[in-house]
Amino acid sequence: MQTHHQTLFIDGEWIKPFSSNRIEVISATTEEVIGSVPEGSEADIDRAVAAARRALKESAWATCSPAERGEALNRFADALEKRGAKLAQAVSMQNGMPINTADQLESGYTVALMRYYAALAINMQVEESRASPLGFNTLVRREPIGVVGAIIPWNFPVILSMMKIGPALAAGCTIVLKPSPGTVLDSYIVAEAAEEAKFPPGVINWVPGGRELGAYLVSHPGIDKVAFTGSTAAGRSIAQACGKLLRPVSLELGGKSAAIILEDANLDAVLQGLPSVSLTSNGQACFSCTRILVPSRRYKEIVDAISATVSSYVVGDPLDRATQIGPMGSSIHRDRVEGYIAKGKSEAKLVAGGGRPSDRTRGWFVQPTVFADVSNSSTIAQEEIFGPVLSIIRYHDENEAVRIANDSAYGLGGTVWSVDHERALNLARRVESGTIGINGYMPDLNTPFGGVKASGLGREMGPESVAAYQQLKSIYLLG
Repeated sequence: MQTHHQTLFIDGEWIKPFSSNRIEVISATTEEVIGSVPEGSEADIDRAVAAARRALKESAWATCSPAERGEALNRFADALEKRGAKLAQAVSMQNGMPINTADQLESGYTVALMRYYAALAINMQVEESRASPLGFNTLVRREPIGVVGAIIPWNFPVILSMMKIGPALAAGCTIVLKPSPGTVLDSYIVAEAAEEAKFPPGVINWVPGGRELGAYLVSHPGIDKVAFTGSTAAGRSIAQACGKLLRPVSLELGGKSAAIILEDANLDAVLQGLPSVSLTSNGQACFSCTRILVPSRRYKEIVDAISATVSSYVVGDPLDRATQIGPMGSSIHRDRVEGYIAKGKSEAKLVAGGGRPSDRTRGWFVQPTVFADVSNSSTIAQEEIFGPVLSIIRYHDENEAVRIANDSAYGLGGTVWSVDHERALNLARRVESGTIGINGYMPDLNTPFGGVKASGLGREMGPESVAAYQQLKSIYLLG
């Protein structure tokens, strides 16, 4: 069954686009067209930004209290929850995310995140009085930064949208989102939920399109802040554009995270954690620990166990609940991953996978792949592959493990595995990364998520993320 949309959700209405161009949505599993939507144009962006500006300045949104914004976000969460199964299925069909993962993250986690921001809004303090050492008081106000331009990637399209919508709306901003052309069907489901939540017209707007349209949104004179998730290369271009405009920007970019397995680690726990820590959504997650650092004394044991475990994973239709590894998000991306696998065969020892599954004649599938005897200076250890490809690297002591983990342009995620909690915690403190897990990895709603170095600027989630959508005003009370 195909899904074809004819309108865009702008200014609280389903309206016809200015252009007749279309975006065809291709199934990662069947390589067949499963739907289409209008391709947004610059004129559509202009219309969406103008609607967001009106909502910011002239609508009920401009005058409602933080508690009222929180109530609207709770209504939004209710509407999303009703559509949870539909959202998960749409994402799986488009980008190949296994349905169990989509249920957990694109559905359940999304609703939890929206309820979290609703609670933050309801309890938000907008003004604070501070006593000055100079003998008077100052009122410090936290005001919405304005109209937000958000650019969303294809790998986790729903949750990454919510990581921008939630804090932006909690702060009182309005937003224009540009979803990736690879995953646009889900954005229509989210827009239906927004419509049901009865936000004032123009508070949330969606205009799908490609890179050129994203660049136009980033530089649009009506945008006050940009929020982007995607590749480091694209993030650098966006940062450059925003720097010239003195426009605030938050960037959640790539990663090449390390899983440090200490000598005392419980190997069964490591193997059980691999799917979520290193191969979430077929390895198409920015925080994936694709560098596995293994102590010399246990190297062969752990290499054999990981290669056997990864070789046993079920590769198949992402809508089948038995599937552990689905296809890559696009044919172009599969080609890119296979290019890295070919490079890895000349740099290291292939111990699992390395090709396409023989039983899948259609779909952009790649076998989960493991390389051993990898040098951390090699291409496959330094560059983000964004697929089910793991590099196992030997280390001799904990100092060397930390050095290898930090010898990367990136710093987004990571894990440390040990039965000694304090030992693992002390080592985790030394890793140059915005986030890191002990014996597992799961981003926490209530804490900041983001990276250092080439993994980005700023943080999402937690109360800190709301501050990124606010500007401060000091009112000096002198008489």
